[in-house]
Parts: sequence; C-alpha cells; structure tokens
Amino acid sequence: MKVAIIHEWFTAHAGAEKVTEQLLLLYPEADLFAVVDFLPEKEREFLRGRGVHTSFIQRLPFAKKYFRHYLALMPLAIEQFDLSQYDLVISSSHAVAKGVVGHPFQTHICYCHSPIRYAWDLQADYLRGAKATKGLKSFLIRWILHYLRGWDFRTAQQVDAFIANSSFIKTRIAKYYRRDAAVINPPVDLENFALETEKEDYYLAASRLVPYKNMPLIARAFRAMPDKKLVIIGDGSDLPIVKKIVASAPNITFLAYQPDGVLRQKMARAKAFVFAALEDFGIMPVEAQACGTPVIAYGKGGALDSIQGLDSPTPTGIFFKEQTEGSIIEAVMLFEKEQARFTPEACRANAERFSEEKFREQIKGFVERTVAASAV
Repeated sequence: MKVAIIHEWFTAHAGAEKVTEQLLLLYPEADLFAVVDFLPEKEREFLRGRGVHTSFIQRLPFAKKYFRHYLALMPLAIEQFDLSQYDLVISSSHAVAKGVVGHPFQTHICYCHSPIRYAWDLQADYLRGAKATKGLKSFLIRWILHYLRGWDFRTAQQVDAFIANSSFIKTRIAKYYRRDAAVINPPVDLENFALETEKEDYYLAASRLVPYKNMPLIARAFRAMPDKKLVIIGDGSDLPIVKKIVASAPNITFLAYQPDGVLRQKMARAKAFVFAALEDFGIMPVEAQACGTPVIAYGKGGALDSIQGLDSPTPTGIFFKEQTEGSIIEAVMLFEKEQARFTPEACRANAERFSEEKFREQIKGFVERTVAASAV
C-alpha cells in the first residue's frame, strides 16, 4: 500500500505529534502532510529526516508566529493536497486534518484527538478568551465558527473509520459527527518512568498553569488542609494566582517550572498525584501511575479510561465528582482512608496498558481490519 499521513501542524513535539511519531514507525515509507511545519530543528529527530508536504499557509505573511490566525483558510488549505495516488490515508486530527479530499478507492482512517473544540462546545469560552463576546469582531468570529461547524460535519462523513483517543472523545464524535469510533488511547513513553515503591509524605500537582488545568483550585483545597503537604510544579498564565495562594499556605511548596528529571523524581516519590482538569485523555496521570503513584482526579473525561477507581479489585486512583475545593478535600480524605488498597505495582501494571508498543499493535490491527473490510 501507498500510505499518506496527515498531521494538523508541526510546531512542537507534544501529544498529537507523539501519535504521529508512532504512525511513522508503523509506516516508515509513508508520505507526510501538514498545514504548516515550523518545528524547531532540535525537536525534529522523531521525523527521522522525513520531509513534510505543507500547504500554502506555510508561505503566508507572519505564518510562523500567527498561523492560527489563518484558521478560516485552513479548510481550503487542507483540501488542496493531492492524495489521489495513495491507497491508505491516516489523519491525526483535532481541527482540520481529517478534511483532506480522497478518492472512492482509498481508505481514510482518522485518529481523532477531538472534534474542533472552539467550533463546537467551547465556542463561548473561545469568544470570552478572545474578548469577542459582542461587536463586529464577535460577529466575524461567530460567522467563521458557524462555517467551520458545517465543514467539520460534512468532512466527517467522508472518513471511512474513526479512532477516538478516549471514550470521552468517542462520545463527542457521536454527538457532533453522528459517527461511531473505536477507542485506542494515545501512546505514553513509559521507559522514562521507573517504578518507585518508596513514597514520601506529600502530594504532587504538576501541569501548565493555564485556566482549564485548575491548579489554583488544587492549591486552595490544600490550603484548607494545613496538615497535608502539596508540591506544585508548573508555569503559565495562572502563575500569579498560584503564588498568591501559596504565600498564605505554608504546607504548599511551589517549584515553578522544573526539568523533566526533577518532575519525574517528584512524581515517583509522591504519595499521590492530584489532577483537576477535564482532559480528552491526559498523559500525566498515566505517567504518575507508571512511577507507581496513584492519582486523585476529576472523574470526567479521559481520566475515566486511564485510572482504575475504588470499584476495581486493584485500584490506581480516586475520582472526585466536582471541580470544587470541597470535592477535592473529600477525595483526599477518602484516599487516606483507603490508602492501603493502592500498590505501586498495580499502578505500574495499569500504566503499561498505554505503552507505545501496545498502541502500535492496536493501530496496526485496526488498520488491517478496516482496509480488509473496504476491499470486500
């Protein structure tokens, strides 16, 4: 088979890029396409020298810094790729990648990280963040998002088979695209996270300090539990809020940004990892479990796929029901009551379900079944 892999855009080696990295390992002869490619040279190693076919947006003014401002042009850009020579097209999509135009005799499989969030359920949040809730700017953005929703739904019907990165995204695909999807969770590099059985007397919260991660919420909850120690690692727009809370909470240690080695060490020695975001999947809770560290997480979204709750014979975490201080406090108290049920070995065994090798096996099997079914 001649294979094309469609990636959204290359600007960093993050979660979506790690999925594409595994696809490239599965199909080393595949040709690679993206809306733009501004990946720094130091982060290009996973492409193994492979060139990237980019769209006309790559050459537009100020695209390197402001390519997202060309969102309205991206559907047109992605449709210009000539994929007529390929037997199999795999798109890794959270915005427009799945919108490539194919032909009737090829198979298009979309690995969907999420339907376009800011065009669907997060439109109101997007408008507030852009300070565009009223006026001409608001009208223009609303019109673009209206257009995107129609295009997004229409192009979803051209995909032969969907893979969702979590059960949560499977539900969103069914809601917005009216399509079914298989669930194959993203790969996690477990080799860099060693099992640690000796734990210290502190909890850890680590992530980018951006609003949806709810790090100030975690800090306020632990400020209300002065006998519980918390370590916070991260940097971002919520930094001033977190620092202000920590200043009045001597039981909280704030380390700001830390190198990966320090983060892994703190994660491995923590008694539990606290996670308050609603994520499509969420890599860090899996990394914590890979270290043998249980997770206290908000009980919605991808965390439900990656954490085994107290209803499991081998639990690896506890869920709290609401993104509130009281709910987090209640979950921490329950964790300490049930702490003897959590073992580092069970956490590690659960994390190994998400290894890169198992991801490739699942993707390979799904692709082979889908291509075979298309040929009938």
